Amino acid sequence: MSPRPATPADYDRIIAVVDDWWGREVQHILPRLFLDHFHRTSLVAEAGDDLAGFLVGFLSPSLPDTAYIHFVGVNPAFRGTGLARRLYGTFFDLARADGRTSVRALTSPQNSGSIAFHKAMGFTATPAPAHDGPATDRVLFHRLLS
Repeated sequence: MSPRPATPADYDRIIAVVDDWWGREVQHILPRLFLDHFHRTSLVAEAGDDLAGFLVGFLSPSLPDTAYIHFVGVNPAFRGTGLARRLYGTFFDLARADGRTSVRALTSPQNSGSIAFHKAMGFTATPAPAHDGPATDRVLFHRLLS
């Protein structure tokens, strides 16, 4: 299950499973434009013909030292295998190769699993009330790349 660079064609496979993997509707936060425009910096992992996981990220065009992870998913059948860590590690390597020194991401305050994972991966977590508009709180993650 080594991550490979995503292609725009991977979008249909990803969007077909995200709601099931999350157990709620999340398709709306992953529009096709992310894989159309950021597939070079996004990753897919497969186990045979099965989609095992993916990471959608990009190198910030406005912050030249920063890379951003927008969306990550691991097939429930492959959780606990270290796949998410491999996806993040591959993305960190990609960001370093481009001279990036930090990675950012965010989640909702209710997503305790994501918060715990990011902290375990060395991110700092900062509460951000009303970050995405009134009553839309977030937790911001930041990690320096060594």
